[in-house]
Amino acid sequence: MKIKTITVALLFALPTFMSQAAMTLTSQNITNNQTLNNQQLFNQWGCTGKNESPQLTWTDVPAGTKSFAVTMYDPDAPTGSGWWHWSVINIPADVHSLVEGAGTVGGKALPKGASMVTNDFGFKGFGGACPPPKAKPHNYQITVYALNTANIKLPENASPALAGYNILAHVIGKARLIAPTNAR
Repeated sequence: MKIKTITVALLFALPTFMSQAAMTLTSQNITNNQTLNNQQLFNQWGCTGKNESPQLTWTDVPAGTKSFAVTMYDPDAPTGSGWWHWSVINIPADVHSLVEGAGTVGGKALPKGASMVTNDFGFKGFGGACPPPKAKPHNYQITVYALNTANIKLPENASPALAGYNILAHVIGKARLIAPTNAR
């Protein structure tokens, strides 16, 4: 009787487990677990990078994907809540990459329909890495999310935390690159 109960429980749990498929995220500019290069560093606050968003490509997209979102987040920022460097929502389901520089303010290089959310620097665009002087490496997380909705609707002045809340409510798959950086 115990084996039948466990088997039935596993069968019911399997769809939930399978719903978050393992995607793959790659970049021509970033190698997982290696420092960001000068392209992805901020160009203010004492940092002298080029402030360009990286090229990204994702594969192994789960069935049922209706759109994608991409974020860059620093959980190690000394704020108590991390730092959102970039949030892109409503990337169409047939788009599986972003070109280098897609995060430029104004979004001209974004796919049609995609939009950016105001980052923690205070603008809609990519804000590169710029950890405080003498900081231990910050683990910048670049994540692509496969979503079960075609459109996330947010107010014009939405925070990246509100975008994150809405993204996580619709995730069916994700992939992440982590780039530990203390470049100054």
